[in-house]
Amino acid sequence: MPILSLYLSRILGNKILLKNGEVLGKLKDIGVSTELTHPIAISMLVKTKSGVKEYKWENIKITKKFGQYELMCTEPIEANGIKDVLYLSKNVLDKQIIDVNGRKVVRVNDIRLALLDKGLFAIAVDIGVEGILRRLGLAKPLKRILKRFGKTISSKFILWEDIETITRARENIMLSKTYHKLATLHPSDLADIIEDLDFKAGIDIFSSLEHGRAADVLEEMETDTQRSILNELPVSKAADILEEMPADEVADILDDLNEEKVEELLNEMENNASLEVRELMEYPEYAVGSLMTTDFVAFENTLSVEEAIKELRLLKPDEDIIYYIYIVDESNRLLGAVTLRDLVISEPNTLLNEIMNKDIIYTRDMDSIKSLIKTVTKYNLVAIPVVDEDMKLLGTVLINDIIYELMRSGKTYARR
Repeated sequence: MPILSLYLSRILGNKILLKNGEVLGKLKDIGVSTELTHPIAISMLVKTKSGVKEYKWENIKITKKFGQYELMCTEPIEANGIKDVLYLSKNVLDKQIIDVNGRKVVRVNDIRLALLDKGLFAIAVDIGVEGILRRLGLAKPLKRILKRFGKTISSKFILWEDIETITRARENIMLSKTYHKLATLHPSDLADIIEDLDFKAGIDIFSSLEHGRAADVLEEMETDTQRSILNELPVSKAADILEEMPADEVADILDDLNEEKVEELLNEMENNASLEVRELMEYPEYAVGSLMTTDFVAFENTLSVEEAIKELRLLKPDEDIIYYIYIVDESNRLLGAVTLRDLVISEPNTLLNEIMNKDIIYTRDMDSIKSLIKTVTKYNLVAIPVVDEDMKLLGTVLINDIIYELMRSGKTYARR
């Protein structure tokens, strides 16, 4: 049998003939297996005079005559309630899907099928304009007109194995088998995708993520989406996700929720995590403390270089908080800072007190953000420690947080 490539839209609604020439009914839908790579047709819905009936896709022959597809069933076999079947028109056509490679949400306008010796397979989805025009019966005449002017209609396909279906109709099938590819996307890309989906589908995707990854994605979302998601999730789940985030990020997000919801979430979080967030939320909006993160690396000055490196291996700090390693005394008062370079080139037994930079630039928690920006700009810093009136180290402000604050606030600081 020659390989025949065809579109679903071209055969839906076509008559299905029997061997004796009678009409079984009209094709309403094709059901394929739920395999991720090469789903094969296993059933069909047929609109008959006595209603819609489900038949096995066995004994169906597709031929093309005079430009039209003809469907013949040599021996119809009724089937009732076939399991693990995905109906293409009901569950995929016109639905939103995630294009993993393109990192975006798209709409399925048509489905491309391949008729092989082994059966009929769904091989790709058509997300281009041509798919819509084809279903309206306008593709061919429009192509002929555009050809005179050297123009074409854009068409775009995504192979079946490169998509993630997110329809809710068959979520018992989809959730367990198809969401794994989302783990390959950057949190920022996944946040964009979830924001492009209808809200319920977005919640489905977000809820399927493990807490650590959900926290990374939540950080990348717009404020409105963060608020909507936290309001929708069960309180216990939302609190678990917030506990995975830096305290300053949580404080920023909670600032946009109503007081009742904030209290609900903070009461559900672990005491240490919620206490840290509460302290940050008490700072006035203009103060440096409202911008700082409490995630930083600090060692006592009596530690040796070798001991410090061992501690770093245990802590495994994120790369954005390891620009500087702060040195404190036994009362957590800031004394200085060392860089990773300082540690690497120093002898193992050297004390941090001997190699630290004592002329460290710092800011106080109640200083204004405006003055902080001036200081960071003046000294070209990528991070700056934050201390209280007694020089106790409270946190650090990263250049990324300053840039975000400038983007969010616009010219507010220039006028203050």
